[in-house]
Amino acid sequence: MTGKVEDTLMLLAAGEFSLGILGNAFIGLVNCVDWIKNRKITSIDLILTSLAISRISLLCIILLDCLILVLYPDIYAVGKQMRIIDYFWTLTNHLMVWFATCLSIFYFLKIANFFHPLFLWMKWRIDGAIPKILLGCLALSVFISLPFTKNLGDDFRRCVKAKVKMNLTLRCRVNKTQYASIKIGLNLLTLLPFSVSLISFLLLILSLWRHTRRMQLNATGYRDPSIEAHVRATRAVTSFLLLFIAYYLAYLVATSSYFMAETELAVIVGELIALICPSVHSVILILENKKLRKASLRVLWKVKSSCCHLLPYEKQLAQPHGPS
Repeated sequence: MTGKVEDTLMLLAAGEFSLGILGNAFIGLVNCVDWIKNRKITSIDLILTSLAISRISLLCIILLDCLILVLYPDIYAVGKQMRIIDYFWTLTNHLMVWFATCLSIFYFLKIANFFHPLFLWMKWRIDGAIPKILLGCLALSVFISLPFTKNLGDDFRRCVKAKVKMNLTLRCRVNKTQYASIKIGLNLLTLLPFSVSLISFLLLILSLWRHTRRMQLNATGYRDPSIEAHVRATRAVTSFLLLFIAYYLAYLVATSSYFMAETELAVIVGELIALICPSVHSVILILENKKLRKASLRVLWKVKSSCCHLLPYEKQLAQPHGPS
């Protein structure tokens, strides 16, 4: 790649990384401060905080991998260091997806209106089960990540960066089937929580449709709080599903560059697209959550007030002073 292309891609990566870090750090900070003040944390705040932490970790791993690929490409020929990055990328990737799935399930159970005994039992037990579910997601992600990382040999990372410079074609072909099976299995496992989120989304849409129809039959206004809660939850889950599809495709590009000729550019472009999901979805969650939205408006108001106070002072300093 040329220097201008590298600079442009790194600038985009830095911008997406900054947006994601600010958004997710804001979510975690607001919920932690509220936790300290009230000495307790709600289930939704616990899920959002866990999701924010996993996304901050994922963003750092993706940016680190992108920086190493551009600035220190020789490290890609060393299996040990890159195997560690592979492991943490896989771990944080699964954590993000499973925590987001927990958020979708929580929205569905708390907002949807069904009268099936199993649904009512889950709705009643979900608050107490959230900490155990999150710990289970962490344990499952660690369990999933370890075997795949151990099977990733040094040859993969050499092929990513050095197969143009060295004659590694034969070695790459030998490991091609093994690497492909590992990546297919890894991505298929990621589709499991996505399917759960999709089912929760469809059931939430069904609940919204039934509730809206009931309100129409009863001649009730559309400003019903339940409908507004349905709509907000639906928007949050929809945005996650759409962004996850883009992230999933980008993850495939970034991790399947083993089969491409222009691997370096493919990896960086894939990672740039992958950065969008944890960055943009955090902003959407802030806008859809009442407490986070109010906290963000207070922060913006304070920043605006500070700028307004500093502006007259700066103008006064800029005015020329006459002779004393």
